[in-house]
Amino acid sequence: MPSSQEITRPDPALAVAEQYLRRERLLSTLMVILVLSTLFGTFLVASLLPAVIVGAVLLVAIRVPLIQPDGTASLRTDDDVETVIESFTGPVPPVLVFQWGIADEIISKESTVTYRISYLFGLRSTEITVHSRTITTQNRESQVELEVTANEQPWSTYTVTIHQQSDQTAITYDYTADRRFGVRRVPQRIIAKRYRNKALSEQGYTVVERPEDDNGIWKCCFTSTEK
Repeated sequence: MPSSQEITRPDPALAVAEQYLRRERLLSTLMVILVLSTLFGTFLVASLLPAVIVGAVLLVAIRVPLIQPDGTASLRTDDDVETVIESFTGPVPPVLVFQWGIADEIISKESTVTYRISYLFGLRSTEITVHSRTITTQNRESQVELEVTANEQPWSTYTVTIHQQSDQTAITYDYTADRRFGVRRVPQRIIAKRYRNKALSEQGYTVVERPEDDNGIWKCCFTSTEK
């Protein structure tokens, strides 16, 4: 991967991100093949008009915004609180490894970092921007908030609570999508779910608890997401 502003990305986590990318693209390709096979099969069995109708229905079905992921996780690390805060507010936050880990370029400026990610053999690209801020509460807990946008459109929000617990640092983070996604995003969610704990482990974080249902990774909701 090309270097990005001399920003160091840990090699073990990069390796996991690359595994994620290969498998996500494979699953996405298989999904496209399935859709095209259904369309072609309809054309062979019926005629052009039914094939066009089926194609239109499939296009709507995979793009209609229904899925709104959210969830929570508890982590532990041997790093001290200040180191963890710096990690989450830096250019490579541990929970965004599948963004910075596959980025072609990283642009960091003060409390904002942007990941430029290309796909479709470089024909298209996405800019993921992360705005971070830190709050210290009266009970000596620190809270980091990460607001993530994609191409300047709302994407997701991470709220990370950090505090010292015995000889380790405890981290709890909640995340929620600030928009809904179509079924075409399902391959990304499936592969990310498989590799996320490993990616965190490679960065020195142990996942203590992560509810299996992720409080609605596949939740389809029909209420407004406005805040």
